[in-house]
Amino acid sequence: MISRRDRSPPLTETAADGYADPMSSKILFLLLAVTGHAMAQQPIGDGKADDTAALQHLIDTSGSVKLAKGSYRLTKTLTVDLTKTGFAALSGDGTARLVMAGAGPALHFIGTHEGTAAPESFKPEVWENQRTPMVEGIEIVGAHAEADGIEATGTMQITLSRVVVRECRHAVHLKKRNRNVLITACHFYHNTGIGVFYDDVNLHQSNIAGSHISYNGGGGVVSRAGNVRNLHIGTCDIEGNHAKDGPPSANVELDSRGGSIGEVAITGCTLQHTNKAPDSANIRIIGSGTDPSLLRRGGREFTREGNVTISANVFSDVQVNIEIRHARGVTVTGNTFWEGFQHDLLVEDSSNIVVTGNNFDRNPRYLVNGNDNAEKNGVVFLRCDDSILSSNVISGVWKQRAAVDIESCNRLHISHNSVLDSDGAGIRLEKVTNSLISENLIRDDREADKRSKEPSLLILDSKDNVTGQNVLGNKGEMK
Repeated sequence: MISRRDRSPPLTETAADGYADPMSSKILFLLLAVTGHAMAQQPIGDGKADDTAALQHLIDTSGSVKLAKGSYRLTKTLTVDLTKTGFAALSGDGTARLVMAGAGPALHFIGTHEGTAAPESFKPEVWENQRTPMVEGIEIVGAHAEADGIEATGTMQITLSRVVVRECRHAVHLKKRNRNVLITACHFYHNTGIGVFYDDVNLHQSNIAGSHISYNGGGGVVSRAGNVRNLHIGTCDIEGNHAKDGPPSANVELDSRGGSIGEVAITGCTLQHTNKAPDSANIRIIGSGTDPSLLRRGGREFTREGNVTISANVFSDVQVNIEIRHARGVTVTGNTFWEGFQHDLLVEDSSNIVVTGNNFDRNPRYLVNGNDNAEKNGVVFLRCDDSILSSNVISGVWKQRAAVDIESCNRLHISHNSVLDSDGAGIRLEKVTNSLISENLIRDDREADKRSKEPSLLILDSKDNVTGQNVLGNKGEMK
């Protein structure tokens, strides 16, 4: 006769190959009766029964749960306490759904890692019991106004792959402290809150790759306060993460107020939609960090956080495509912009900003969008220092006083740009000092009745600048 001890391991995973299979419930009922387990410990997966207790039991006793096809209704959070479970994973083949009918996250992973990502900062129990908790191949659907998808606290190497979260509040909620987060091939779609929320978290080393993050009303990838470093967002489609009647949001928002956020790369993504939301942005960087060091603050009330690279992305259809405020060290290169209804690029109170090799355009192909050319586009630098605007094509800036509008700036290098077929001045400089403006092509060759009458290069109340060779359609340069 098989002993109780010998039978326990297969029942922890609930069925052959470790799957919780609703179709085998009769057999499992008999087995559970023999082994003394309560019926509540077997998940049903019919979308009606409350499977919370059964799934929590499996997590607590095994740590590894493989879900078969079905809808598993939850009424409270499934807690994965890594100190109790050891290594943990929740997985499926894409046909399993968790329906979160209660408030809070459907899954909450809790670890005890308090160090950095450096090997010497780890306690032995993290590697021995807690590393790399995983969620793979499942869908989480919210059925409560305050339902979230997945929350992580104190984890090391949490990995989310092929996960769908929709109709929740926040899809992924990262809190307190985590390290080395990996999110790949996921769909975070149509949630009322944020797609991936770095919520006042201390988190270095995180990657979001090859995922769709769309139609989340509070923002796509959002980092606020905390201490966030080494965030990499690559080859994702991130769009429509704005509520038309909600507060301003962005497809990617890096807000250092109350903390600091830096060392970020956003590469090879499509970021777009929707101009109908107030103050919507594709990327919004607010670098006003909180740091007591007078040296780091540089005589300002706040630090200027940054060190952000934005490259090879496609931007469109928001109020401001990229907004940078109070930041230092942002590089914007090799991107394509159109339909910035207020501006394509707005940079304020920042330094060491490099903008090179971008295409800022008004492509006639997009007239079919029904916006009647309402987008203005254009590049604005205000109160900035030590920056470069070079080798860009800036075309079709309408209803603005200048295509490139630069005011109260110092030590700028503006060269080799093509500024074409725009209203107002081509390049306008006001209260600009110690700067170089050379070898730009600035012309408006539209039909005569549409052509700008303003000078191609307009310089007002500025000093100690060098103006080199520029090709100007309308001379009229003023100083």
